[in-house]
Amino acid sequence: MSTPITGLHHVTALAGPPQRNLDFHVGTLGLRLVKRTVNFDAPDVYHLYYGDRVGTPGSILTFFPFPMAAAGKLGVGESIATAFAVPTGALDAWMDRFADLAVDFDVPTERFGQRVLAFRDADGMPFELIETVGLTAESNETERVWTDGPIDAESAIRRFHSVTLLIDRPTETARILTDVFGYEEGATEGRRTRFTVAGEGAVHIDLLTPDQITTRGRSGHGTTHHIAFRTPDDETQATVREQLMSLGLGVTTVQDRNYFRSIY
Repeated sequence: MSTPITGLHHVTALAGPPQRNLDFHVGTLGLRLVKRTVNFDAPDVYHLYYGDRVGTPGSILTFFPFPMAAAGKLGVGESIATAFAVPTGALDAWMDRFADLAVDFDVPTERFGQRVLAFRDADGMPFELIETVGLTAESNETERVWTDGPIDAESAIRRFHSVTLLIDRPTETARILTDVFGYEEGATEGRRTRFTVAGEGAVHIDLLTPDQITTRGRSGHGTTHHIAFRTPDDETQATVREQLMSLGLGVTTVQDRNYFRSIY
């Protein structure tokens, strides 16, 4: 079982008012509202799913909106950035769009040879757009772009590119990524090391160590709730579960979510 994990399935975060969240991710980012349902474990809470035209795994960003929740705090032990892949050359159009819509964004930087544009959504959650080699208006993934939204195919978000985890002791997390999930440790830039797994539209996991003593993160709107990895079948999922338990980690039984089955 050389590649038990084939990439990300989805990323779930916490939000404030649901309409504000929808306005930003559909109206500003041009994602499709794939599904509106409720939290399985708290059915009085909406669960909003955004993604590409067909809801491809690896493109799905979901939110639990809590209108009265306090803002979270980023820190050690948190996912501190979720990055989307966009076509090469798209960042200039995105900067023009953000400027027109009064969305704050940072000056573009370069990371592992790719241009990165950092910004925050309406709840203050940090995101990035990364120009990704191989993505163009004519690439294979274009057919999955949500063309009824406000963004054209030359600039539209395709899928996730990476997530960044701020970890003060990365060895244990790196061990799970490589020894259990089948990721390969790749390049390092400064305090950031990238881990990659083979697979169509696979998403990088970046482990970033803090540059100084940093307080731990606090859950609240604008923070990530969980990151879901994808296995090819139930048998592989069961094997991964056994391996995680053998490391002394607490893992739930398989949870039937109707359109997927998951362990936590």
